[in-house]
Amino acid sequence: MKKIEGFTLIEIVAAMSIGLFMLGAIYVSAISGQKSSLAIDSKVGTQQDTRATLEVMVVEISMASYNSNFIPNIWVDPTNCATISGNQAYKGIQAATANSITVEMDTDNSGFVGDNPNEVISYVYDIANQRITRGANSGGACGAANSFLGDVPTNPRMERVVNSDLNIPIFRYFDGLGNEILPANLPANIPNIRMIQITLVVDTENVDPNSFLRRRMIYTTSLVPKNHATCP
Repeated sequence: MKKIEGFTLIEIVAAMSIGLFMLGAIYVSAISGQKSSLAIDSKVGTQQDTRATLEVMVVEISMASYNSNFIPNIWVDPTNCATISGNQAYKGIQAATANSITVEMDTDNSGFVGDNPNEVISYVYDIANQRITRGANSGGACGAANSFLGDVPTNPRMERVVNSDLNIPIFRYFDGLGNEILPANLPANIPNIRMIQITLVVDTENVDPNSFLRRRMIYTTSLVPKNHATCP
């Protein structure tokens, strides 16, 4: 009679244990890969948003004091775009602090500022909501501030602007010799501004699933508002 051989119970249990161990390892690896992918997506999204914000800010702030017709007394009150400013010496930088700036320009060469949209632009660091806001005029009226980088906590957002955590100003100002114009010497020294440095410290809104911390990135760039030195 032919002998039929099979597996013993111990062998079956051992094989099942090995199989379960391998499945567990595969599951852990898959979850880890998914977490890493989510973390990378969050970081990349924050990087893209921040770089795009800096690019727009550089372009717009660089246009400060643009006045191709050299019209005197062209600059308007940043709180009321239909009123001529009493600070004409400040030209197209009508407000400048460590965490805010208002720039003006005559982009349509009409001889007036504020009659065309986006000729009066304000950037403000909203510390309470960890965001940068942008306000722009629209045909003579000063526009309300809207979220530009980050958002209020109740809205979906990709990142938080956290300069205040490190006590780093959004804006730093320098004169023609490269000397920093300290906030205490503003706004009186606005006419002497020749270079502006912008720094954005941002955290990802989503916590990194591996470290359980938000990823932090720092971006900085400088610009020269060349019209500010030459316009009347």
